[in-house]
Amino acid sequence: MVESIIKGNILETPDAQYASPRVRKLREDLALALRAAAHHGLSEGVCNHFSVLLPGPKGRYLINPRGLHWSEVCPDDIVLIDVHGEVLAGRHRVEPTALFIHGAVHRLTGHAVVLHCHMPYATALTLTSDRALDPTLSQNAMRYMGRIAIDTQYNGLALDDAEGERIARAMVGKDVAFLANHGVIVAGATIAHAYDDLYYLERSCMHQVIAQQTGRPLAPVDAALAARVAAQIQGEREQSDLFFEALRRLLPAPR
Repeated sequence: MVESIIKGNILETPDAQYASPRVRKLREDLALALRAAAHHGLSEGVCNHFSVLLPGPKGRYLINPRGLHWSEVCPDDIVLIDVHGEVLAGRHRVEPTALFIHGAVHRLTGHAVVLHCHMPYATALTLTSDRALDPTLSQNAMRYMGRIAIDTQYNGLALDDAEGERIARAMVGKDVAFLANHGVIVAGATIAHAYDDLYYLERSCMHQVIAQQTGRPLAPVDAALAARVAAQIQGEREQSDLFFEALRRLLPAPR
């Protein structure tokens, strides 16, 4: 059991891995992704969560704290927890639904990075009968061809293991999930790539919603062509890394 010190409602836990240079970099990147999401209008109050698995002991991951607006999150605000929701390092609490959703998705899908939010246009599509983005419409949307899972069942807040695991099982084998009447999850191997996918997912959904608002018939491309475009984009992710580094220059930590 890790020795911990309680100060009011703050848990300060000595942890060598949390302070290591490699994990410090992950905390910096996760905090940057959160600030970028706030900058791009993808956040919602102080809700929703981004997380990343750590190398080493199975089941440890970093996640944003409860109660902070994403625009103010710094590397030292990031919390280290295990799959049981125990805080191993950090100075903040973690919101309960974060523990159930993220722990289950990391455990059952194997994804290293899990980004969950209620961004406006993507969430709007979860309220429709189709539940999700059409990946044969815009060029941006084509990058998601073959990558989208749709969870068609809404069961209320994810406040237990069963609901978190049900959501996770719905996205096994996929890295983007549209959750009915709820929001989206975008997963990936790195924070930079997952954030790039999250950003362009919202842009794609925005384009689709705007096109639908014209009332004119939509003009999808052939599914095979969409799949080829998806392979082209996935085959070269330098643009994703460059975008993330540009955000690092534009959105430095506030303190």
